[in-house]
Amino acid sequence: MSGTPPRVVVTGGIGSGKSLVCSLLHALGTAVIDADSLGHAVLRPDGECFAQVAARWPQAVSGGRIDRAALGRIVFSDSGQLTELMAMTHPHIRARLFREVDRYPDRPVAVEISAPSDLVMPDWPVLVVDAEPGTIRTRLRERGMSEGDIRRRMGSQRSRREWMEMADMVISNRSDRDALAEEVKRAAREFGILSQ
Repeated sequence: MSGTPPRVVVTGGIGSGKSLVCSLLHALGTAVIDADSLGHAVLRPDGECFAQVAARWPQAVSGGRIDRAALGRIVFSDSGQLTELMAMTHPHIRARLFREVDRYPDRPVAVEISAPSDLVMPDWPVLVVDAEPGTIRTRLRERGMSEGDIRRRMGSQRSRREWMEMADMVISNRSDRDALAEEVKRAAREFGILSQ
């Protein structure tokens, strides 16, 4: 492998199976960075965005911390407020993300991210994990989400067609883990993570 090892974006709608795909990539030797966890970090009391977000949405602050579920209920119901939150947080998440990527100069990196935008480099290939909407709803109910929260979260995201249009490759998470593992290996070969 010459030059910089592959950097790949792993994305898809909520409940599609991004984390499972990333765990399979990790088993193939890929470093995995969870951009959502970096987003959580910038909202902690010692995080870069805590004061600004707490001042803008005081109703989402509880016990001196930002209640991310409460904040989510607000911003995922109002695209304007979601855009406002992203403008506050994304520069700091992006800075953390690239510090993390730089820790792996000699390994392939997969960045798991809910909504690719300005956070990642535009030339990084995008692997979209796809699942049937009914399957996604079942998974989200199993996580304890209410029907209202499921509708809000799914309604705030890209349509299935929009996910497909942004993909350099699509992985279908519809069948069993063995079939998914084979699809992940195919993607890893395509992106140069596996040599054969």
